[in-house]
Amino acid sequence: MKLPRRTFMQFAGAAATMQAFSRVAVAQAYPTRPITMIVPIAAGSSLDVFGRVIAERMAKSLGQPIIIENVSGADGTIGVSRAARAKPDGHVISLVTMSTFVLSSPLYSPPYDIFNDFAPIAPLATTPFVLFTRNSMPARDLNELIAWLKANPNKVSAGITTVGYRLLMTVFQKETGTQFTLVPYRGAASEMQDLVAGQIDLLFDSLVQLPLVRAGIIRAYGVTSSARMALAPNIPTFAEMGLSALSHTAWLGLFAPKGTPAGIICNLNATTMEALADPAVRSRIDDLGFEVFPRERQTGDALGAFVRASAEQWWPIIKELEIRAK
Repeated sequence: MKLPRRTFMQFAGAAATMQAFSRVAVAQAYPTRPITMIVPIAAGSSLDVFGRVIAERMAKSLGQPIIIENVSGADGTIGVSRAARAKPDGHVISLVTMSTFVLSSPLYSPPYDIFNDFAPIAPLATTPFVLFTRNSMPARDLNELIAWLKANPNKVSAGITTVGYRLLMTVFQKETGTQFTLVPYRGAASEMQDLVAGQIDLLFDSLVQLPLVRAGIIRAYGVTSSARMALAPNIPTFAEMGLSALSHTAWLGLFAPKGTPAGIICNLNATTMEALADPAVRSRIDDLGFEVFPRERQTGDALGAFVRASAEQWWPIIKELEIRAK
């Protein structure tokens, strides 16, 4: 039976209205139970601390607790894989870095597609990295450190926790003509313990470790940001030391599984922006050395663009340097 055009349009309009109402109803009912935030790296890392800070504030707005679940291993792909398989109802979200999400993907061929299996919620912040050494290192600055490393080839060990840090260390060796052993760690806490104890000689980490530098427990030689950091104005950038290849900042982002209703994604995005705008949260984030994205860039579309741009930039470099899985 062929419906008159006017009747057909009325049916179509009613159907669209019902679909829109359904999406709104889903969003209004959300969340109905505690939310799990998967962090694909061990507890104690700067990502883990960041996640706990923002989750606490988001929970207040959502009316449900947000439980941090640290799922480490395989450069983050185990945790990200679990997030990809979660039911797409907004009760499981994942907090990732560029390293654990983008850089690890070509190394492990994980059972998910970073471009198509996730719904981006919002980009959160960026962070540079600092080259730290044990306190007993004889070098006083970066030039002396490079000279000392050249004089002691393959006698030095460097800790790495993710493919991002492995990539930085490999680029550092290439740019400085140095050779040393890379020692993989499951988490930042044990890695830093070994650096303090002198079991390893150097590592890259975030500015969250600056209190140890101020206390004279470890040393800092260079930062990967384009300009010196306000938190550490005495630490020179690698660019000003002639190592511009090490100018690099990583981003953090919040994702949900593909298929999560748009209304819930909008809810989570709004809640995230509200948390990032909270002065108390911003103060804690600033102390960790993170720089929050401007409000106009805190969108799911922006996060999707960061994923694509990061893959285009770093996947060829990973292949060129023959970076392998742990």
